[in-house]
Amino acid sequence: MADHAHPVDPNAVSRARDRIPAPAEAGRVTSVLTLIADPTRMRLLFALDAAEELCVGDLALALDASEDAVGYGLRMLRTAGLVTRRKDGRMVFYRLAQGFPEPLRQHCLLQLAALSNVSHSET
Repeated sequence: MADHAHPVDPNAVSRARDRIPAPAEAGRVTSVLTLIADPTRMRLLFALDAAEELCVGDLALALDASEDAVGYGLRMLRTAGLVTRRKDGRMVFYRLAQGFPEPLRQHCLLQLAALSNVSHSET
């Protein structure tokens, strides 16, 4: 419990409490953010957003990364439900999961990157 028992602005405290996610929801969100905080996994998401569906080899070429690193990143993203796969004979193609939120891809992630650049330049 906080040491500050009486709020300076009770309305502001109430508004803040109404917007704060429950601990379980906050845990799920931070788990996903932690997962995509890896540069390879982040780049995989953007590559799959741009090309819709790619195999591991093509993703490795696009990212200029090893197939092992790409495969591991895809496995992590698939386990989290962010990426799905489709087999065509011996080939396996990956794509973003159907419910992957487009606003997260198109706006939030790029804005976070831009904000990170601003905060680094201010220090």
